[in-house]
Amino acid sequence: MTNLEQLKYTKSHEWVLENADGTVTVGLTDYAQKELGDLVFVNLPIEGDEVTAGESFGDVESVKAVSDVFSPVSGTVAEVNEELLDAPQLINEQPYEAWLIKVENVGDKEELLTAAEYEAFIQGE
Repeated sequence: MTNLEQLKYTKSHEWVLENADGTVTVGLTDYAQKELGDLVFVNLPIEGDEVTAGESFGDVESVKAVSDVFSPVSGTVAEVNEELLDAPQLINEQPYEAWLIKVENVGDKEELLTAAEYEAFIQGE
């Protein structure tokens, strides 16, 4: 399982990239996509929607189940990865390149974990 050092992570298995322009990019971790199995559908918000730290902003459907995706920050959706709507399997193939949303006007943040802290957290699950 791969976790990238430059990213932060949540206990609900999202990864977070804090961009130089103050926006935040959010995706699903390698661990999450492996646990979910083959993804067949992604439901994402639209640009301009508000997201709240710790609350669901969309969901992913796999052959096993539908799972909520939680926002690690509060803010406004600046961009949505439209490519995933037609090709949700990209999350399985490249979880750290297949981002879900980008958030601007970032306010509250959930407690974010370093790669090492996240690694320890999933070892305990």
